[in-house]
Amino acid sequence: MSMNITKPIIRKIKDNETALAEFEKDIKSNEAEDAKDIIMNFPTVYIHNWPETKKYDVYVGESNNIFARTRQHYQSKIKHETWQYRMMQKNASLYIIGHEHFNKSLTLDVENRLMHYLMSVDKVRQVHNGRGNPQKSYYPSEEFEGIFQKIWTELHESDEELFPDENIVKDSAIYKASPLHKLTDEQEDAKIQIVDCIALARNKNEKQIIFIDGEAGTGKTVLNSSIFYELYCQEEEKDNTEFKCCMVVNHDEQVKVYSDIAKKLGITEKYKDVVSKASTFLNRHEDPDSVDVVFIDEAHLLFTQGNQGYSGKNQLDDIVKRAKVVVIVFDENQILRMDQYWEKQMIDRYRNKAIEQHNHITLTKQLRMQADDETLAWIDAFTKKQIINKIPHHDYEIKIFDSPEVLDLEIHKKANSEKSRLSRVIANYDWDYKKGKKPEDASKKYWEVDVWIEDQRWHKPWNYELEQNLDKDEKKKIKEQAWAEQAHTINEVGSTYTIQGFDLNYAGVILGKSVKYRDGKIVYDPSESSNGKATKKRTMEDGTKQNFAKELLKHEVRVLMTRGVNGLYIYACDDQLREALKKAAEQE
Repeated sequence: MSMNITKPIIRKIKDNETALAEFEKDIKSNEAEDAKDIIMNFPTVYIHNWPETKKYDVYVGESNNIFARTRQHYQSKIKHETWQYRMMQKNASLYIIGHEHFNKSLTLDVENRLMHYLMSVDKVRQVHNGRGNPQKSYYPSEEFEGIFQKIWTELHESDEELFPDENIVKDSAIYKASPLHKLTDEQEDAKIQIVDCIALARNKNEKQIIFIDGEAGTGKTVLNSSIFYELYCQEEEKDNTEFKCCMVVNHDEQVKVYSDIAKKLGITEKYKDVVSKASTFLNRHEDPDSVDVVFIDEAHLLFTQGNQGYSGKNQLDDIVKRAKVVVIVFDENQILRMDQYWEKQMIDRYRNKAIEQHNHITLTKQLRMQADDETLAWIDAFTKKQIINKIPHHDYEIKIFDSPEVLDLEIHKKANSEKSRLSRVIANYDWDYKKGKKPEDASKKYWEVDVWIEDQRWHKPWNYELEQNLDKDEKKKIKEQAWAEQAHTINEVGSTYTIQGFDLNYAGVILGKSVKYRDGKIVYDPSESSNGKATKKRTMEDGTKQNFAKELLKHEVRVLMTRGVNGLYIYACDDQLREALKKAAEQE
C-alpha cells in the first residue's frame, strides 16, 4: 500500500548562539503556521557538522525542544576534549529537521539511521554520539522508510559530500558491518544473552567462552560489531578507560573495516589497539587474562599450526589464555587454507565448553542474499552436496554464461548502474598470483586470470594488480575502502581471500578447471589449483599427514557463490560443468 508522505521541514543555519536566536525569531514571525508548529512544538532531529582535518565531524541528536537543547550544547563547551568545544572553534552548520508525523520513537529511529549513514560516508571523520537506539514497532513505524528517504534526498541536495547518494552509502563496507544496524529478533536475542553473560563473567571474575556458529550471510559480523560497540558505550558511561576489549580478525580487509568503524565512532580516541590480526594481538598482550573481552570474528581463519608469521601451535588456544571472556565466531564452510584447518576435536573443545556454559548460539537466518528458499537450496546443493539441480528463475538472478567476456560485460553493465555499482568479477584460485612479486613471464605486466576458448583469449588482472598504476592521491583516496568499493577494481578479478566477509550486488563467478563435472557430480581437482596453501598436506594432532585439498577447494567455491546480494553469474572453464549448468538453466 503506497502512502502519500508529506515533505519534511529542513532548515540549515550557522551553528552559533546568534544564528539560533535569529532563526527562533524568524520562525515565530515569518514561517507558515504549520511549519512553525512542527519546529517549535514537535520533536525534531538535528545534525551539528563542522570541518576537521579535510573531513567533517558530526553530532546527530533528537529533542522535544530544539532551541533549549541546542543552547545546552553551546553551554557545554567548557572542556577542550568535548565535541561541543571543538565544534565552537570551527565554521559549523546546524541542520534542523521536522515532520508532522514525528514522535519520540520515530525521531529516535531517524537519529539512529542518520548516524548509521553518516559514519559510512567517506567525508565523515567521526560521529560523536553515544550508542544508537533503534526502536521496535510504534505508530507510524510503517512510514519511517518513506519519511527517511525524503529527509536524506533533501539533505543530499543541500550537500552532496556530507550526504552522498543513498546507494553509495549502502554499498560501503562500513555501512554493512556497522554496529548501528537495527538487529533482527534472532540477532537481538543473541546480543542480550552475550552482553548479560559478559557482565556476569566480569562481576564474578569467571572465564567464559561464547561460541557463535553461523554460515555466510547470517549477520555474524553485524552482531559482533554491535556487541563490541555496546560494551564500549557502557564503559564510556562509567568513564572506565582501563577497559580492555579487542576485536581480532585474520583478514586484512576486515581489519581495515573494523578499524575504520572504531575510529569513526571515537573508540580509538580513548582506547588504543582495539582491532588487529591475531599475531599482532598476541604480541601486544602476552600476560594471561590481561584482556577483559576479546571478539574473534571469522575464527575459522585463525592459524592452527605455525607458519612464517606465527611460531605457535594454535592461535585460538593462545588468544583464550590472554582473555577473561572470548567470543568466537565460526563457520567451518569458510576454511580455505591447510594452516587454518580445524580437526573436529580441536574446535569442539571450545564449542562444547560454550554449550556447557550455556553460551552457544547458532545464527540461521540468511540476511545477505535477497533470495527465496528454492534459490538458496540450489546454491547449497551445488556448493555442499556437489550436485546440480534445475536452476530456479525467481527474483534472485542466476545466469550461466558461454564466455567469460560476456559475463564480464554484463557485470560492467551492472556496475554502471547506481543501484548495483558494487558488482565485480571474482574467481577461484586457479591462476598464479604472488603478492608483491612480478610475474615470471617477463612479457606480462600483471598476474592475471587467463581463459582460452579454442584460439580466443580473455584475460584480466587479479586483485591489487592495477593499484601500481594509481598516483599518490588516488592511492590515498582508496586507502580506507574495501577492494570492491574501489572504482578501478571493476577492471580486476577478485579472489576468495579478497571478497571473503563482503557483499557484492552481483557476483560474476569464474570457476577455473579445478572445478569439474563428471558422472553427474561436481568434483574437485587439486592438480588444477594454484592455491598451494589449500593443496599441501597437513600434519595432524596425532602426527599423521593428511590432505584436505578437495574439501578446502569446495569451501572456496561456496565463499564465491554466496557473495551476491541480488544475483549470481557463472562461467565454468570445464566444458562438462558449463554444459551441465546451461542445461540446468533451461526453462521447462
